[in-house]
This record gives sequence, structure tokens and C-alpha cells, in this order.
Amino acid sequence: MWFYYALLSALFAAFTAVFAKIGVANISSNLATGIRTVIILIMVWSIVLIKGDLKGIGSLSKMNITFLVLSGVATGLSWLFYFKALQIGKISQVASVDKLSVAIAIILSVLFFKETLTLKTTIGALLIISGTILFALK
Repeated sequence: MWFYYALLSALFAAFTAVFAKIGVANISSNLATGIRTVIILIMVWSIVLIKGDLKGIGSLSKMNITFLVLSGVATGLSWLFYFKALQIGKISQVASVDKLSVAIAIILSVLFFKETLTLKTTIGALLIISGTILFALK
């Protein structure tokens, strides 16, 4: 089932790039990111409330909170830089460089979580890196 969720994530990420490119035209990329963030905030918290997931808030540990905060900061910075890059660059180039995060995540998963680096994963990461270089040189 994870694969279907990942495909949907990729699909909506593609729409995000296209919609954002249009949305950042002639305005501050920071303002655009702020507007997007408010929409996401409303949408996600609505889902949390509707599904009754708020009851789990009491079980959060200090580690959960710390790393969710760090993840939120990283996400916010990623979005700010992504929107600025979209504002001044081509969607195809920005989106492909942004997906370099997949190769970086693979490297970090090996370093921090001791995940096994298989030949298939290594080749996939190298292809992503190669593709990113090709798009960046466009």
C-alpha cells in the first residue's frame, strides 16, 4: 500500500510545482510560501480533527516533539528555497534538482539508520544524481 501513497505523493508534488510556478508570479516567494503554509495548516488540522487523531497528542514524547519541530523547520526552509527557485527557474530544472533529496535521503538512511545499501539502491541514487546534473546543466 505504501507504493500507492508514494505515487499519489509524487503526483501531487508535480501539481505543486506547476501551481506554485503560476502562483509565485509577480509576488514575493516568501509571501507565496506563507499563503501555501496556511492552506496546508487548515487542511491537515481539519483531517486530524475529523479523524479523531488529536487524542494521540498526549502520548508525544520529548523526542517526538523535538524531531517533529526539526522536521518542520527543515520543511519550511525547503519550501522557502523551493518557491524562490521556482520563481526564477524552470519547473523542469527546479523539480529535478529538488528530487536530489531522494539520493541525499538514501545516503542519510545508510549513515544514521544503518539501512542496507544494495546495488539496486546505489544505481538508483546514481541515476538520480546523474539526472539532476543533466537538468542543472540545461
